[in-house]
Amino acid sequence: MEHIFETEHLIVRKFCIGDAKRLYEYHLDAKVKQWMPNESYADVAEAEDAIRFFADCVEKEQLPYVLAVESKKTGELIGDTGANEVDGRPGEVEIGYVISDDYSGKGYATELVEAMTSFIIAKFDIKVLYGRVMHGNDASVRVLEKNGYIFRTEEFGAEDDPYGNGMLVYVRDLYEDNKT
Repeated sequence: MEHIFETEHLIVRKFCIGDAKRLYEYHLDAKVKQWMPNESYADVAEAEDAIRFFADCVEKEQLPYVLAVESKKTGELIGDTGANEVDGRPGEVEIGYVISDDYSGKGYATELVEAMTSFIIAKFDIKVLYGRVMHGNDASVRVLEKNGYIFRTEEFGAEDDPYGNGMLVYVRDLYEDNKT
C-alpha cells in the first residue's frame, strides 16, 4: 500500500479495494452518520467504486484527494481524510475527515487534520482551507480550532446539511497567517 504521509499514531495512504468492507462499515457508525449523513455507501460495491475514484484522483494528483487513515498500532483502517476544490475559487479547498467511532476521542482527528492541512498546502499550493461543521458537532469544532482554523460564518441551505440547521464555516487562511 502506498503511504502518503505518517503521523505519530497514523499512516495516511492511498485507498485499496481491500479497504471497501471496512470503509462501508465505519460510514455506517451511528456517530459518523449523525454528522455526515450523506456520506454512507449503499453497499460494499458502492464503497469499492468510491475507492476506485479516490485512487484514480490520487494517482493523477488531482482534487478531490481522498486518503485512507490507518492506525499504526493495529494496522486497521480507522478513517479517511480528503480535500476538495471550492467551486470557482482557485487555491481554496475544503478539508474533511472521519475517524471511526471505535477510535474517536483519542486525539487522532486533531493529529490527522494538522498533518493533512500541511500536506494539502504543500501538495496543491493551497492558500485557503475551509472546514465546514454541522451545528452541534462540538468535537469537530475543537479539532479545527486546535489546528488554527478560525470561525468565519454560518451557511444555510447547503445540500450536505440535511437537517437544515446550518453549517459552521471555519477557515485557515495562509494569507492572513503570513500577516501576523
